[in-house]
Amino acid sequence: MKKVLFVASEAVPFIKTGGLADVVGSLPKCFPKEYFDVRVVIPKYRVIKDEFKNQMRYITNFYMDLNWRQQYVGIFEMEYEGIKFYFIDNEEHFSGDKPYAGMPWDLEKFAFFSKAALSILPVIDFRPDIIHCHDWQTGLIPVYLKERFQGSDFYRGIKSIMTIHNLKFQGVWDIKTIKNISGLPDYYFTPDKLEFKKDANYLKGGLVYADAITTVSKTYAEEIKMPFYGEGLDGLMSARANDLRGIVNGIDYDEYNPETDSFITKNYNAKNFRKEKVKNKIALQQELGLEQDPKAMMIGVVSRLTDQKGFDLIAYVMDELCQDNIQLVVLGTGEERYENMFRHFAWKYDKKVAACIYYSEPMSHKIYASADAFLMPSLFEPCGLSQLMSLRYGTVPIVRETGGLKDTVQPYNEYEGSGTGFSFTNYNAHEMLGTIRYAERIYYDRKRDWNKIIDRGMAQDYSWNNSARQYEELYNWL
Repeated sequence: MKKVLFVASEAVPFIKTGGLADVVGSLPKCFPKEYFDVRVVIPKYRVIKDEFKNQMRYITNFYMDLNWRQQYVGIFEMEYEGIKFYFIDNEEHFSGDKPYAGMPWDLEKFAFFSKAALSILPVIDFRPDIIHCHDWQTGLIPVYLKERFQGSDFYRGIKSIMTIHNLKFQGVWDIKTIKNISGLPDYYFTPDKLEFKKDANYLKGGLVYADAITTVSKTYAEEIKMPFYGEGLDGLMSARANDLRGIVNGIDYDEYNPETDSFITKNYNAKNFRKEKVKNKIALQQELGLEQDPKAMMIGVVSRLTDQKGFDLIAYVMDELCQDNIQLVVLGTGEERYENMFRHFAWKYDKKVAACIYYSEPMSHKIYASADAFLMPSLFEPCGLSQLMSLRYGTVPIVRETGGLKDTVQPYNEYEGSGTGFSFTNYNAHEMLGTIRYAERIYYDRKRDWNKIIDRGMAQDYSWNNSARQYEELYNWL
């Protein structure tokens, strides 16, 4: 029986700000119970819903020294969908209105959390073979494991894995402060360890000391060895290339299922989408005040409205795109200039463009189910989940070939009759527009070919089970 402990700053259904929470909440239940005992540790935030807090069982508490003072560590546990979750309680660190407060507060909060996650193990009587750490918030765990805890028999030989969900966020601050917070000696603050451009870097510490490193797609694992994507750590990623692998995230196939989805107007599946899917489009056109035309090609966008997601490309050709016979439905919030750009075009072309500048889970499902194509022209995309949801709903992705988008969307080839979507290579607005127009041509003039792209897309398996098999292999290799 292999024992694995996931440690992260968020997990569905308890607390979620992004894709990280989906991974930590969904992946553990996909391992075969007879071979793997997988448990999860997250902070007990005040903002976790009461319905969950009321089910938590208090185990015990103790005091731990950090930052030259004794700090309270409470331990709660609860079982959810067959997985044991532990919650680390400390009012000073976790009582804010949201899980992250920004720097430098989060540095002390997650140094405390990392040390506490290791310290509770003998108390809860769980000795994992592998501690699987996620993102910079848990970067100090592999460091503490080697520095502080290896000396005792209980911890000796525990292996650690560091998973990078987005290399952009690293937990960087000045050395003096981090030395102070973490209690780590000078020895750790050199360029081959935590030092980073004269500051200190939590994530880098985790990447130096972890026994293995993963990231969330094969292409991203290659890209982060290059300066453009490497965020200053490309040298380290190249040096650790033998310990680095890319495993694509999955999505929850029960939650994202056009056949049973309660948010959408008309359920459908891979067999009957030719007749039934369009009913969702008509309903959404009605709801959003667009021209009601079942034949018009609807392009969906569900995203944070930021530079990373390629919205400068869309802004550049938006007027041209709106001359085409298409409709565009956008859902999301983000940088003000993109929010206002979409509001402007929704006013200018009110029958063609709908701008939903907010976030809503039901609306996102409606867009996946209603749109004919889904646009994702990201500058970089470690994994990306929206394109996986699109494939699941028979909505054809149009993506830039980067990171997980390149790994999961196979470009359409009209001569071979292959492919599950459309893609372009360079980060260039007119190359993107050319690809959108090529997709329009297939949609309007070669409907049978378009439907076959959907057939192939809906036949893909990007459920968590797929990812879990690859993690199992990694755990066994370690």
